[in-house]
Amino acid sequence: MWSLETLGRVRLSKYFYMREFLYSEIGNFHQIRNIPEDPDLAIERGRQLCTQLLDPLEETFGRVAVRSGYRSPELNAFGNAHRLNCARNDYPLECHIWDLRDVDVAGASIVIPWFAERYEQGRDWRDMAFWLYDHLPFAEAWFFPKLCAFNLAWRADARRRIDSYIAPKGTLLLAHASPAEPLLERQKRYADFPEFRGLNIG
Repeated sequence: MWSLETLGRVRLSKYFYMREFLYSEIGNFHQIRNIPEDPDLAIERGRQLCTQLLDPLEETFGRVAVRSGYRSPELNAFGNAHRLNCARNDYPLECHIWDLRDVDVAGASIVIPWFAERYEQGRDWRDMAFWLYDHLPFAEAWFFPKLCAFNLAWRADARRRIDSYIAPKGTLLLAHASPAEPLLERQKRYADFPEFRGLNIG
């Protein structure tokens, strides 16, 4: 039997512990517990998210701030029903519920302060989007206007779909598609980014 304190101390990767993914403003304000129904499964998938995606980001850009991580099915359903920026539990791109037995996914809404500062000065969000595409084996990335935060999801299938609520809004890249911009053009976008440190997607 997991205690919440023990669960929070679980180390998911070099940089991340489970505790920072359990915090929820919705849960705190509305007094809804945000605890996995299957802690072992949530940990297993959370480790994939952190080691495959978040650790390389932290290695490259420094601090990665987690805005929203794990959500229990109850919490996520409440957030969707009350229009609190939560997708339906059965929405195919929902990534915050890490312990649904038949949905192999783990995701988080994150902010990269290094890029957020540049975005505030007018930097194109697509510079980061294409950097992600060229460097990390993510499943989906979905960008938001505030702080250029984005959802980043791990799945066993690294389909690398990219969507955005920032203009130009919509789908930048469909799953398994190749960007319209050739690699050299994409590389010009992020030529001033820090040197990549992390996994190679091959």
